[in-house]
Amino acid sequence: MSTQNSAIVSSGVAVSRARLGSGLAFLGVLAFSGSFPATVLAMRGFDPWLVAIGRAVIAGVVALVCLRVARLPLLPPRHLWPSYALISAGVVFGFPVFSGLALSMGATTAHSAVVIGLLPAATAACAVVRAGERPRPVFWVACTAGAVAITLFTFTRGTGGAAWADLLLVLALLSAAVGYTEGGRLARSVPGWQVISYALVVSLPVTATVSGFLAFSTPISLSAEALGGLAYVGLISMFLGFVPWYAGLALGGIARAGQVQLTQPLLTLGWAWVLMGERFGWITVAAALAVLVCVAVTQRART
Repeated sequence: MSTQNSAIVSSGVAVSRARLGSGLAFLGVLAFSGSFPATVLAMRGFDPWLVAIGRAVIAGVVALVCLRVARLPLLPPRHLWPSYALISAGVVFGFPVFSGLALSMGATTAHSAVVIGLLPAATAACAVVRAGERPRPVFWVACTAGAVAITLFTFTRGTGGAAWADLLLVLALLSAAVGYTEGGRLARSVPGWQVISYALVVSLPVTATVSGFLAFSTPISLSAEALGGLAYVGLISMFLGFVPWYAGLALGGIARAGQVQLTQPLLTLGWAWVLMGERFGWITVAAALAVLVCVAVTQRART
């Protein structure tokens, strides 16, 4: 009887952790959802390369301040440097650079949302390879259905962009999946805010040098919308959003909690409507319902 009670308690704790993880992951998704519109706004006054790299400098300075206030070393332990280098390659350099260049080459916000629609599936696959997670078959069915729904929906919006922009979006997708998986794995033993802080600090010598060069060699047109967009991607997309995101992946499981990101394309389109005046019809409602069903199924499918 005691064994049965212990099993029930353990199961309840696991469910609570999973729900908390999904909730934290959604806070991260909510923060990330404004990244594409904010990037477009920032590029109205700054070079695409400067936006992509400069956002990491803004976030890196904030990370240094947080580490100093917490009285922690400004550099991570040496044995964790390979993990932080991998995270930096994925989310500090890869995703911002590739997605920003895709947007600058004509890919619309709606078309770029395809990346986000497919990202949870790619992250789940990386979680199997890198983090040793083994989701149930029903998880993969729901995951695939959600990705297909988002892909079909976003391809009905806008012109779709050029072939080179599509290649850049695929590279952004792969970069983010690797960075999310490694960060979520590391967040099992290191607080999420420290994970992103050290990833930013490790890359700061490169990002600061490149950003300084670009700031003096590329045209800059200061405006409220450009500054606001750059501040958003630097403070929220590149730092604050990762704090609950990595914590959520660690608590809820990288594959499972990551599926909450299936809601991000619709949130992104909502921001595009509010900030850029884009209008959407009944297809948006149908896609939202389809995605919410898929998210609900993945959240009930235990790893």
